[in-house]
Amino acid sequence: MFSGIIADIGSIKQASDRDGGLRLEIATSTLGLDDVQPGDSIAVNGVCLTVVKIDGRHFSIDVSRETLNCTEGLDAPGAPVNLEKALRLADRLGGHMVSGHVDGVGEVVAFTDLGESWKLSVRAPQALAKYIAVKGSITINGVSLTVNQVSGNEFSLNLIPHTLSMTNLKNLRAGSHVNLEVDMIARYVERMMQGTQ
Repeated sequence: MFSGIIADIGSIKQASDRDGGLRLEIATSTLGLDDVQPGDSIAVNGVCLTVVKIDGRHFSIDVSRETLNCTEGLDAPGAPVNLEKALRLADRLGGHMVSGHVDGVGEVVAFTDLGESWKLSVRAPQALAKYIAVKGSITINGVSLTVNQVSGNEFSLNLIPHTLSMTNLKNLRAGSHVNLEVDMIARYVERMMQGTQ
């Protein structure tokens, strides 16, 4: 479980083929790895992945072909990636409850400088549209954000300068693809409603 509050922007140093999947070596500058062991989870661009090796300021993870097919941005050496260690029970929940299970890949429609903030507009897969609500939470590349507008399967939100400086969202452009995780509470509400019909 994660909160969607990014701790560091790492970079993919190496991507090695592993029977169709990949082993990624990721470098981090400020994500503390002293308390991380093989078997622990780290969210990489919003994807919960298992650490298999730690070497100084680098850690390695294995990514299956299934995960690569369902996500974006995990197969490009040199790419910046948002990093967050799994929550401990005593941690603050500064964002919202994030599982690290990407629901789909969205496409950036527009990224507009408003002066005091940036407006990010994203087109979600049609199947996810029903889970996205005004003032609801959504995770983009692992970042917990609040939705401001919804129209069909497109939604928009505002990013403050601090969020841009602390995440890789500053690199987005129209046409960029992003990992989306909808609010898990919306999924449970839908399931409960189905159970009453």
